[in-house]
Amino acid sequence: MKVAVIGAGYFAQFHHDAWSRLPVELAAICDRAGAKAEEAAARFPPARGFTDAAEMLDAVRPGLVDIVTPPETHAALVGLCTTRGIPVICQKPLAPDYKTALAIVRQAEQAGSPLIVHENFRFMPWFEEAARLVRAGAIGEPLDLSFRLRSGDGQGPDAYLSRQPYFRTMPRFLVHETIIHLIDVFRLLFGEVAGVFARLRTLNPAIVGEDAATVLFSFAEPRRSGIVDGNRLIDHPSDDPRMTNGVLLVEGTGGQLRLDGHGRLFLRPHGGTEAEHAYAWERRGYGGDCVFRQSRAALAHVAKQAPVPNTGRAWLRNMEIEEAIYRSAAEGRLVPV
Repeated sequence: MKVAVIGAGYFAQFHHDAWSRLPVELAAICDRAGAKAEEAAARFPPARGFTDAAEMLDAVRPGLVDIVTPPETHAALVGLCTTRGIPVICQKPLAPDYKTALAIVRQAEQAGSPLIVHENFRFMPWFEEAARLVRAGAIGEPLDLSFRLRSGDGQGPDAYLSRQPYFRTMPRFLVHETIIHLIDVFRLLFGEVAGVFARLRTLNPAIVGEDAATVLFSFAEPRRSGIVDGNRLIDHPSDDPRMTNGVLLVEGTGGQLRLDGHGRLFLRPHGGTEAEHAYAWERRGYGGDCVFRQSRAALAHVAKQAPVPNTGRAWLRNMEIEEAIYRSAAEGRLVPV
């Protein structure tokens, strides 16, 4: 299968590398900045560089397109692919707002073209293993879930400029760009979300949107509760704070499961002593090679109809919860979802 990637910015490098390691041909890389496209393509021969997405699609005729561009570009780019019947995997956020995201999903469905949202956090090996342990009863009945988001990359007047400068002008930032990942992870670990209560803050005056957030989650299972405590100005103990982006604690009647900033998991039985839980993962690419893991799952879905949890339609639920978070912060109340 030929795969084409639209995007050659900072994060796209992890996508290019992932496809180069999968049983496909990375046939083309497109970016409006032609030099970026040509430079990226030169690293992965026989890939060709393009500046025009439509031209690339017609010239290469890929079997799958991976879109790695800012959210406001997604509707047009997904449309170029689905009208040609080409399956798409598109970076999150799928769109700047829920209405546009819904229109993108409907367009793909009407065209009969598979659409997958690149939601890589759930493919981070520590979250996959944590979900497996919770399902296996390692902490008894799950009751409380918390994540302290501390990526530490948002301080100063030059915050985000060297990597993803569009972060600075997003009117909705931390929840829309980062906590959306954790919404998905919380659903993976604890099931469906039933309601949210949120407080949002903008701490760095150099950016437009919020960069700190406290979000309380209630779940369909009423005995469960969760909290995301997010702040991009503060870091946490790790040699790479953006690898796990923070620390996780899952608590139940039978004990606790803890993730540290080095990707290590620890189990402590109720009344007992904490011990490291060994599991296999590779420190490569971004976030425990989660981009490769997500791309592999997307390929299996397109090529073999293997189930995947983050089709466009399924992923919309995360954005519904995101909308409820912003509404809660604006209105100062618990918002059912």
